[in-house]
Amino acid sequence: MNAGAADVVRLLTVKGETLAVAESLTGGLVAADITGVPGASKVFRGSVTAYATELKHRLLDVDATLLERRGAVDAQVAAEMAAGVRKALGADWGIATTGVAGPDPQDGQPVGTVFVAVDGPVRPGSGSAGGGKVEALRLNGGRAEIRMESVRSVLALLLRELAGEHSGNERAQDTERNGGF
Repeated sequence: MNAGAADVVRLLTVKGETLAVAESLTGGLVAADITGVPGASKVFRGSVTAYATELKHRLLDVDATLLERRGAVDAQVAAEMAAGVRKALGADWGIATTGVAGPDPQDGQPVGTVFVAVDGPVRPGSGSAGGGKVEALRLNGGRAEIRMESVRSVLALLLRELAGEHSGNERAQDTERNGGF
C-alpha cells in the first residue's frame, strides 16, 4: 500500500468527500492502493479501468475526435477521464492516469510519457482551485517502475489539491491540459 493512499483516504474522510478513479496504464493499481486502506469504503466510489481507447470514450465520455486526433496518451484525455469518472460514478473527486509503460511507444509517444489528472469541486476562498489539473510526466525505468510511479504521482497530485496547496505551476498545468507542453 502506498503511503499516499492512506493520506488520501484520511483527508477525504475528514472532509466527508468521495473519490472515483479512471485508469489506463496503471490497470487498477490506483484503485487497489486506495482499497487497501482500512476505511476506504467510506470515501471510495469505484473505478473504471479503460485500457482500450474506445472505452475511454464510451465509459468516460472522453471526446472521440480528441482520441482520434491525439490518441489516448494526451493531457486533455487525462483531464476528460478524471472529469468523466467523477461524473459517471457520482464522486466529489475524480483522478485519472494515461500513458505509455512500454515496452513500445504508443500514439507517437515514447515510453515513460504519462499524464495524471485530478478533477474536483471548485472551492472559492479555500485556497484550492478545484476544477481540473493535469501533470505531464517523463518517467524512466521499466514497465513496473513507470506504472508504480504513475500511481504515486496521481495520488500526490490529489493530495496537493485536497490540502489546498498550489504548486506555483498552474499556468503550465493549464497549458498541458489544453494540449500544449
